Amino acid sequence: MNSILYKFQSIFKPIYDKSFFLQKIDWLIGVNILLVIFTSTAASSDFIGYFALFAMILTAVKLLTKSGEKFSLTAADKFLLLYFIIVIISVAGSSLFYLSLKGVFKTLTYVGFYVTLIHYLKDNKDKIKYFLLALAVCASIETIVAFLQNFSSVGEISGWQDTSRLNPEEVMTRVYGTLKPYNPNLFGGYMLAILPSFITLSKRLGIPGFILSASAIILTGCRGAYIGLFFELLVLGAIIYKRLEPSYKKLFTTVSAAICAFMAFVVVSISALRARVFSIFAMRGDSSNSFRFNVYHSCLDMFKDNWILGIGVGNQNFREIYGLYMKTGFDALSAYNIYLEIAVESGVFALIAFLGFIIMLIKNALKNIQSIYVVCAIVSITGILIHGIVDTVFFRPQIQFTFWIMAAILRGSYGYEKQN
Repeated sequence: MNSILYKFQSIFKPIYDKSFFLQKIDWLIGVNILLVIFTSTAASSDFIGYFALFAMILTAVKLLTKSGEKFSLTAADKFLLLYFIIVIISVAGSSLFYLSLKGVFKTLTYVGFYVTLIHYLKDNKDKIKYFLLALAVCASIETIVAFLQNFSSVGEISGWQDTSRLNPEEVMTRVYGTLKPYNPNLFGGYMLAILPSFITLSKRLGIPGFILSASAIILTGCRGAYIGLFFELLVLGAIIYKRLEPSYKKLFTTVSAAICAFMAFVVVSISALRARVFSIFAMRGDSSNSFRFNVYHSCLDMFKDNWILGIGVGNQNFREIYGLYMKTGFDALSAYNIYLEIAVESGVFALIAFLGFIIMLIKNALKNIQSIYVVCAIVSITGILIHGIVDTVFFRPQIQFTFWIMAAILRGSYGYEKQN
């Protein structure tokens, strides 16, 4: 592959040396990455994808024209490549080939965006702070919107909460921000993904921003995001504890215990929040939980019948096949579990490859845990993957593109400056 690139680069070198456009191509790629970040808050999925696609095209042009550009695969990249190859094979064998093609193009866009990011960040590590700042700005804007929606008691657009067993004061106003389609679970997952960007800012801005945005997650009423937030705080706390001087560790433990006690007090004191949190443990006593259990049962049956290569990727393809397995009255657009969804759509080997990618990515990044960028990315990916156990908003572009940004930061973690 690299030998082919070198041949093209030698051909286009005279053009590259004289072209103002090609000399500024990194700047154009960076702008498009920023546009992907900013448009995620309000634009449609297709509109966001156009900027990602344009960044990918510019990267392809850069690879073909700039001398010295080449492909290099880490252990994590090899797992990702294997995952993508299996996805392609699963589509080729899908009974709904044309429906699966759309899913393949989406997967190609996301993986291509990741490739774009790693090639861009290779020579532009100093631009990471701007991407994370952009995410923090988006989080700040969405936090303001969330508080406004909460104070105005914005109404539900669809049935977002089982109120059949709740008193009026236990019904929660669930905010959904500006993300499209409007959905508190999508909003909660998105805020969960971008929340860690605040830890890369100064304490004066980062701490208030983190606290307020975490509060916005609480206002979504998204229980999966609650669980994800808990694990984000747990991982962040563990990293901070490890990096502290021994003399400060006892104080940190005491302060952390006090914060946990305060958070527990808040949950118990606010009836609507208490009902929402306790419904997590209601199992089939909550209609949303019961619905998910029924979907899981049907999806496991789908997996058993298609465990090698799956049914093919794509939500339209999933819905068509799911109709053959679903329990009456429990139609679903997804498996409500990203790991089960990957296994159902592309088979067990695709799931193993995806998990291998995540494990190798984090394993290598932990060698440079002193970088605040690495800490931010690890915390973000932790929240995304934990939330993915009970929901599949992970596959929405707003969260997908954020995930791949964080993955690219981890992938290029060597060479980052050590920061406190």
